[in-house]
Amino acid sequence: MKTNQTQNTVLTIGTFDGVHIGHQKIIKRLVEVANNKGLQPSLLTFFPHPRMVLQKDANIKLINTISEKELLLKRFGITNLVVKKFTKDFSRLTAEAFVEDILVDQLKAKHVIIGYDHHFGRNRNANINDLRQFGEQFDFDVEEISMQDINDVAISSTKIRAALNDGDIKTANTYLGYNFMLTGTIVKGKGIGKTINYPTANLKIEETYKLIPKQGVYIVQAIIDNVLEFGMMNIGINPTVSGTDQSIEIHFFNLNKSLYDKKLSVQLLHRLRDEQKFDSLDLLKRQLEIDNHNASEFLKTYDK
Repeated sequence: MKTNQTQNTVLTIGTFDGVHIGHQKIIKRLVEVANNKGLQPSLLTFFPHPRMVLQKDANIKLINTISEKELLLKRFGITNLVVKKFTKDFSRLTAEAFVEDILVDQLKAKHVIIGYDHHFGRNRNANINDLRQFGEQFDFDVEEISMQDINDVAISSTKIRAALNDGDIKTANTYLGYNFMLTGTIVKGKGIGKTINYPTANLKIEETYKLIPKQGVYIVQAIIDNVLEFGMMNIGINPTVSGTDQSIEIHFFNLNKSLYDKKLSVQLLHRLRDEQKFDSLDLLKRQLEIDNHNASEFLKTYDK
């Protein structure tokens, strides 16, 4: 966490997973206040997710990695993302210590935008009314996010996760307000795609908490060496060649160069079909040719 803050801030607090259209409405307000008051637009978030720490068995999958979240927040006008490491010790911090040490001393908060239902401090026993009192004590304004806006955020997050788990990329992207992405490093695979004229780049995602959509074949895009490239991606276990471990493999249509060790952010545009097991590599190749054709037809009408 950055503690050498010198500029006074307008601040909001939360996980902001997805940085979706509900979040963007709050961020827009935050940037507006920042511009009006001459404050730095800032967001305080926590990692690991509190449930990962306080509920060890919580199997949480997040829409964004930290690096993806930072990229998105910057795009929407947040110039100062502060990631506070969440630990059991931190969870025991009193509400007053949290406000004085972090919001005031470290982050120089002058205006805090927070949900009506936000709770903080040890055992989450302080609420927005307590924050208002702290605001009077430590000289910062508190602005309440309405119940409707908070509900929109909750609904969007739930629908996005459900859509991704169902492979419904269209719905997920609609609620996100941008294309869902998978970010990782290209690593060596088994090279089977090359033998049937469909070489693939194998994407390895280090963050085990990242939500991976339903297995299947997707149309994707990525910026590679400053060029927008399109391709099709398979998420699955490669049952045709008796695979057992899940992999993410991308065949780029117009690319003929090694991508090993390259960091890529791949955007999902459309789902073509479920992963299937074929009786031979020839039958798999025939299906890939159909997929290639269907992807080409989709991209003809896709608004780039």
